[in-house]
Amino acid sequence: MDVVSKGILGDRAYALWDLETERIASAKNPKKWAKLLGFHAEFVSSPKSQTSMPAVKFALPDGSTTTSDNIDINTTLSQAVGREVLLITSAPEAPSLDQYWSDIEGALNREVITQLFMPSGTFFDSCPIHAITTTTLAQLKKIYPEGAFEPCRFRPNILIEPKDSEATFIEDGWVSRKMLIGDEVSLSIDTSCPRCVVTTIAQLDLPTDLNILRTTTKHNKTIAGIRTSVLQGGVVRCGDQIWLE
Repeated sequence: MDVVSKGILGDRAYALWDLETERIASAKNPKKWAKLLGFHAEFVSSPKSQTSMPAVKFALPDGSTTTSDNIDINTTLSQAVGREVLLITSAPEAPSLDQYWSDIEGALNREVITQLFMPSGTFFDSCPIHAITTTTLAQLKKIYPEGAFEPCRFRPNILIEPKDSEATFIEDGWVSRKMLIGDEVSLSIDTSCPRCVVTTIAQLDLPTDLNILRTTTKHNKTIAGIRTSVLQGGVVRCGDQIWLE
């Protein structure tokens, strides 16, 4: 995949705009937007430039498909999510979304919806590139064996396999360091990544499971993974070596 100054080329290129709230639609508020995790989207061709994105093909929860260049796309998507939305490609100057906080002991908030302000002019909810290690997922699974701690629940851009397979929450100690990937890419590791309700929502063949977030909160202060930004772009390939500085 191509890493550019703003993240992964093509990532968060499109978003849904809720006309009623004037906020970005996000499954971080599943009371409104849980249906979004039943959608699948892919570019009709590979992105070549940050300034011009190809159309997107959507597979809707009912099994039908449509594309972003369809003249009726906004009507189709509005009907699918049950709210009036617009498909947009340009982020407002001060975008925001609704974030629902589950009733979990130890969480920053409980049973409330707050407004989360996103990085200016982007559709990212927190950072350009998110990464997590296989050992962090394995540790959470060890604590709560019944849980499905699959990468797709945590939605990382980059999944890292440490050399030490027994390392526990190893990336927590990487914050403020530099990550080098392959021959070209360099990332700044800016902060740890606190998790949200999205990790608990039913998606693909995974069930709803609030204990996914309860386990993360109780045993690592809600942290699983890291947030990064781009220092130097390039190409990242599956199997690339990673170094820390």
